[in-house]
Order: sequence, then C-alpha cells, then structure tokens
Amino acid sequence: MVEIPEHLRKRAAEARAKAEGKSSDKTAGDADPGDALPAAADTPSASGGDGEKIPAHLLERGTPAADQPSSSTPAPAEGGGIPEAGSGPDGHNQRLLTVVKAGSIQDVKTVPTDKVHVWPHLLVAEFLAALAITLFTTLFSIFVNAPLLELANFNKTPNPSKAPWYFLGLQELLTMFHPMVAGVTIPGMGIFLLILAPFIDKNPSTKPEDRKFAISLMTIHLMFWAVLVMIGSFFRGPGFNFVFPWNAGLFFDL
Repeated sequence: MVEIPEHLRKRAAEARAKAEGKSSDKTAGDADPGDALPAAADTPSASGGDGEKIPAHLLERGTPAADQPSSSTPAPAEGGGIPEAGSGPDGHNQRLLTVVKAGSIQDVKTVPTDKVHVWPHLLVAEFLAALAITLFTTLFSIFVNAPLLELANFNKTPNPSKAPWYFLGLQELLTMFHPMVAGVTIPGMGIFLLILAPFIDKNPSTKPEDRKFAISLMTIHLMFWAVLVMIGSFFRGPGFNFVFPWNAGLFFDL
C-alpha cells in the first residue's frame, strides 16, 4: 500500500480534531467520538491548519494498514460505483508496463542475401575466360603443328582403328553394350544427372566438407570417363582386343 507522507498525516489528524470539535459543539456532547472518522471520511474534503483542503481519499489512506479490514475483494465505492481505477485485489496496483514486452513487434532487420545478377557479374567473367582460351589456342596453334597423319588410303585400314582420345570412352562402351545403350542411354543419364546436381545439392557453401554430394558426383563422373579413356588408349590393340601395353606395346598415337 502507498505510504502517506508525515505532513499529510499531521494535517489529517488536525482535520479530524477540528471535525470532532465541531460535531461536539453541534450535538452538545450527545454524539460518539468514534463517529468522527466516518463523518470526516464521508466529506469530500477537509481543511488543514493553514487553510488548505485535503482530499477525502488521502484521509482514508492516512489510516494505518493494520487497522484496515482485510478482504480479498475491493470494497465498492459510495453509491454502488466501481472501485478506484488501477487498484487490484488486496489493494495492489496493476502496472501495464510490466505486461507489455519491451522492443518492437515487427522485425525490421533485413536478411542478407548472397545472390548476384547474371549480367554483368557472370557473363563478363565467362566472356573474359572465353577470350583467354581463344588467345591461348591461337598462340599454341602458331608454334605447335597439329598431329595430322597422311592422307587416308581406302585400300589400307589401320588396325586398330581408334577414335580421338576424347571419344575413346564412347568407343570403349560400344565394345560392351548395344549402340543405343552405349551411345545414347548411358551418356544421356550422366548428362541429365549433372544437370540436376545444382537442384539436388543447394548448399551455398564453398567448403569441400560441406559439398560432399556434388564432389562425389563429379568425382565418380570423371573417374568413370577417365578409366574408359585410358583402357581404350593403352589397353586396346589390333582388332580392338584387350592387350597389356608392357607385353604388346602401345597402339595409341597423339
């Protein structure tokens, strides 16, 4: 309960004394002195020693807490009105600020994104890379002659007849499967799986330990194709039969 300052208590005591004196003069001693407190409480205000008026609710608060009746429900005001605003059970005041959480309800922070536009960030880098490769190929072709053979003789077919090294993987598959399977189905499945890889593995991290799926897929693809190319290059002899290069020699030209 709110403590009343001492000077207000003194003023309340003086007001009670004056009220008791006035009531005793009017009733000529017939009234009970104990009725002075309710009479003073019922009046809207009381006058202090210096002419100031003290509100009635301050006079009521001047009563010690030990002398007040204890009740779990607040007493109704005069005339059947509602209790004083802001007071709860047992006279405790309710504070709204203890219920409302501090801070803003809406989150105004923007989430950073690592996305960039295709133009100009990606296309400029690809264009510069294409220019660099073209320049390197042009300079290399000026100083190094292409490993071209003599004119083909249709009366003499080379044995073994091998495709360029970058096609030896397909030629190796043709020795194991039907042309439809070796030339269309298996390469198509590999290319389609590589196309789906960015949609399956959406991890934006650039660390190898975080991109296990993508690294494993690319490693399997390269190893599968590299093994087929090496077998077709070094382990195929006349008639495209399987031979050991350390026994029959190399049947491979750059």
